[in-house]
Amino acid sequence: MFQRSYPNLAVVTHVVNDDLRDFVVRREVRRTDFMVHGEHDDRTAPQFRNRKGRGPHKGRYDRSRRDRQRGNHSGGFGGPGPRSRLDDTDGDVTMSDGSQDSSSQNRFNPYGRPFRKGDGRFDRDRRQGKGGGRGGGGGPFRVGDRGGGGGKNQSGWYKVTIPHGRKYDKKWLLTALQNICSVTYTPVQYHVDHNRVHFYVDDSSVASALHKCSHKITDTDGYKVEVHVNKSGPPSFLLSDLKPEHLEHLKQCMAKRFDGSQQALDLNNIRTDPDLVSQNIEVILNRKTNMEAVIKIIEENIPELTSLNLSNNRIHKLDELAELVTKVPNLKTLNLSQNELKSDRELDKLKGLKLVELWLTRNPLCDVFKDQASYISAVRQRFPRLLRLDGHDLPPPIGFDVETPTTIPPCKGSCFGSDEIKAVILRFLQQYYSIYDSGDRQPLLDAYHDGASLSITTPYSTQNPSRSSLGEYYKDSRNLKRVKDSTIRFRLLKHTRLNVVAFLNELPKTQHDIASFTIDVNTYTNTLLSFTVSGVFKEVVVDGKSRESTMAFSRVFITVPAGNSGLCIVNDQLFIRMATTEEIRRAFVAPAPTPSSSPVPTLTAQQQEMLTAFSQKSGMNLEWSQKCLQDNEWDFSRAAHIFTQLKAEGKIPDVAFIK
Repeated sequence: MFQRSYPNLAVVTHVVNDDLRDFVVRREVRRTDFMVHGEHDDRTAPQFRNRKGRGPHKGRYDRSRRDRQRGNHSGGFGGPGPRSRLDDTDGDVTMSDGSQDSSSQNRFNPYGRPFRKGDGRFDRDRRQGKGGGRGGGGGPFRVGDRGGGGGKNQSGWYKVTIPHGRKYDKKWLLTALQNICSVTYTPVQYHVDHNRVHFYVDDSSVASALHKCSHKITDTDGYKVEVHVNKSGPPSFLLSDLKPEHLEHLKQCMAKRFDGSQQALDLNNIRTDPDLVSQNIEVILNRKTNMEAVIKIIEENIPELTSLNLSNNRIHKLDELAELVTKVPNLKTLNLSQNELKSDRELDKLKGLKLVELWLTRNPLCDVFKDQASYISAVRQRFPRLLRLDGHDLPPPIGFDVETPTTIPPCKGSCFGSDEIKAVILRFLQQYYSIYDSGDRQPLLDAYHDGASLSITTPYSTQNPSRSSLGEYYKDSRNLKRVKDSTIRFRLLKHTRLNVVAFLNELPKTQHDIASFTIDVNTYTNTLLSFTVSGVFKEVVVDGKSRESTMAFSRVFITVPAGNSGLCIVNDQLFIRMATTEEIRRAFVAPAPTPSSSPVPTLTAQQQEMLTAFSQKSGMNLEWSQKCLQDNEWDFSRAAHIFTQLKAEGKIPDVAFIK
């Protein structure tokens, strides 16, 4: 049998590199025949065509024949045919559907692998494809490194990489691969690294099948999905824990690196610590079990730790460090510099730490920001108390130091400070809004100081202002957060009482719900009174049409004494927004006075007498008493009944009782 195969051996030796010397002579002839068959399938295949199941080597030849019929070489992933391309075994390999014809360097060469020094026979056997070696012939990478015979499925880990896989939905990608993969598989530790997707499989047949899926899937953008498969160590989470004796050495090493006076632990580049290296102990903090061991030692021995240095440890994920939030609650300084953190999103896992100092220099994430300001902002969003970043002082943080969730107290009524101030303010507001809601606001000139100023502000909205109910006010809004130009800022501030009142006259005509007013006194001295009034109003008439929208306002008056008991406005700040649903529901429930420049219009003698009597019995002033009687068609008894009911419900404002 072997005698008949030797002529083929001569053909193979013709393509061997000269520097390999006696390499061919020392190979098994059986293996050489197989390679020749793969290279010259059309000439040599017939001699074995009828030998299926015969002879002591039937399994190997039978497998090789079946593999050739499928267009592959035994034990490898060489491509679609016997002339597949042999790529570098140490790099990522992209599966290709095409093959190159009549190119000698691309033809399958069983002796084409670079010669590597080995340990004699084992190394020789591995190159020849014996059991216990790489498991067979050529291909981009080998299957079955862990021993075993030829074409059987071998255990061992393979890393599958999808370049640009980040843009794909995980479920879509895995389903698409499974649909065309000839072997059912379960991806292990699926994760994204930069733009790539990685996962692991623990079976050579699965690795082979996945490798053949490359360029077989077309995404929604018309691109072919590449699949790279490489021999790999086990996933990090499967790495064995440190042995008990190793943990004790690690504990002693950490004790030497701990500064009790500063409550600081320095674990910089711990994998090269002489105490650990001398004991042949490998502590790699980017491994889950190793980091967990370190955190456990910290928790059990130095829970009061305030400073931790983890620099230069090749850390690329912070999942395990999330436990520091609960296990090392006093940690204030953390050094993560010179690691492999690629995204600021990793910092989200540490958001619970109350850090005041953080080091992130020489991590890839530092290069993704357009400028230093955006870098600082992104970090400070996670750690609002941070005062130092990468050794540089930061501006003091602005925020509220609230440890526990706080419920906002319920809204209270008006605050005046004293009954005397209350009477002055209520009288002023009753007079001011009586004129403001009338048809002519010119009499308000008497309410403003000669050098008075006024500004109006509305909330910023992306909605087209012309389509908003606030459109009439938006154009004059002096929102300093939006208006940066100093000239425009000055123009939007109305100066002198003539300009102020002229501007007020241009605003839409309104009716304010005085019953909705809430007043708060901000400052009160003998020469200054500042107070805020808030409430709701509606526009009465615009171009002959009534507006249905109800708006809310907040107005700050800064006033000085005028006359015996009057007030003169020196500064007026008006803020207008759309009313809430609740504010609209409660608006204009209580009776409102009819806007009029004359407090008491001409009445008949009987009505005058009834009005005087109703004012005395109810305690309300003449204007509110008249409104109540008019709303009840001058029925004294019915008006008295309604008054009693509304007063009991607290719906009559205080201004109704100012005479």
